[in-house]
Amino acid sequence: MNNPEPGSPVNFALTERIARQQIGRPEKVSDNTDRAVGDAIRLTELWLDDATVLPVGANRVESWNSSMWLDNTLPTWKRFVVPVAERMNEASLEQLPEEARAQMGPMLDMMNSMSAMNFGMQIGHALGSLAKDAVTSSDFGLPLANTGAAAVLPSRINDLAKQLEVPAQELIMYLAAREAAHQRLFAHIPWLAERLISSVEEYAAGLSIDYSAMEEATRALNLESMEDPAQLQEAMEQLQNMDMSPQIHSANVHAKERLQTLLALVEGWVDVVVMDALRERLPKAQAIHESWVRRRATGGSAEEAFEKVVGVQLGSPRVADAVDLWRRLDDAVGQQRRDQVWDHPDFIPVAADLDNSAAFIDSVLGGSVDDDFDPIAELQKQLEKEAREGDNREFPKGRSKDDES
Repeated sequence: MNNPEPGSPVNFALTERIARQQIGRPEKVSDNTDRAVGDAIRLTELWLDDATVLPVGANRVESWNSSMWLDNTLPTWKRFVVPVAERMNEASLEQLPEEARAQMGPMLDMMNSMSAMNFGMQIGHALGSLAKDAVTSSDFGLPLANTGAAAVLPSRINDLAKQLEVPAQELIMYLAAREAAHQRLFAHIPWLAERLISSVEEYAAGLSIDYSAMEEATRALNLESMEDPAQLQEAMEQLQNMDMSPQIHSANVHAKERLQTLLALVEGWVDVVVMDALRERLPKAQAIHESWVRRRATGGSAEEAFEKVVGVQLGSPRVADAVDLWRRLDDAVGQQRRDQVWDHPDFIPVAADLDNSAAFIDSVLGGSVDDDFDPIAELQKQLEKEAREGDNREFPKGRSKDDES
């Protein structure tokens, strides 16, 4: 129960230990495999130059095994998890009567340690499973590793190729292109990573825990009849069929919606850019992409476990809508103006735009995104113009400069 980080709501030492137990001892990436990954990313970077105006984002290429994935992504997972765990601890204490909280005193430290241990165990199991499924450093559309590297986990490629029924050599090219595209976005859109994480923090700030199911089950029990074995058995059967787990809610549901919309926009943009780059160059590109989309839609037990712990869904159910928006926008305004939408968070589509992409595209066509309009500069120009005109301005008949003043 000792937490190496006193005050932390999560025992991350336990998290890391459990995750590494699940990972085991992964093999070191061979030099030949490392070179193949490097060649794949460098080639797809050249192809991506034709599909987006965003330049290369990664400063190097790396091949990871699952243990390296955990090493490089754990700091980001901590940023996602800590605000949720802190708020859930607070929400749990809020359920207690004020007198009970006052009397707990010395017990609070022990309760916090137990809570940190519980979170550490659950997150450790989830991250251990995610590490074994990961194929790049940017899975789920999240900037999980702030290393500046484009990273692929080649040990998963052969098994995943068999699972998706696609050629392994072409799958590694597809995954390399996705990783490179993600890195271009994260490297050159400075507000994006912080907006993703701040959305989780805002969502966490409004968390509450609903114990009503447990309370309802307790009220339904007839405690006076518990001496009757038959009635006791009946009560136990009723309890077994009831879901009494506490429900996690957040008053800041808009933050969760914003997070899922951003994730959809990131993955949708990557889908469009990668397919534009690969469609004419990789024979099985379309088949691989369709298999990838199905894999993404089905998710997995690891993602479900993470969502159960922190209440945040990895990925977004609206990627297809985002793909449609980016594709239509590209057709309407071209590649450069499409990518300039990322220049500022105020330009980016919101959830309602995924429902009505035509209205958003009309706003871009109207010049609201990339026109170089600066209201301060325009005002200054107007003042300078009036100063130059001075007394030379013409006034309507019967009026003078003094009349205007």
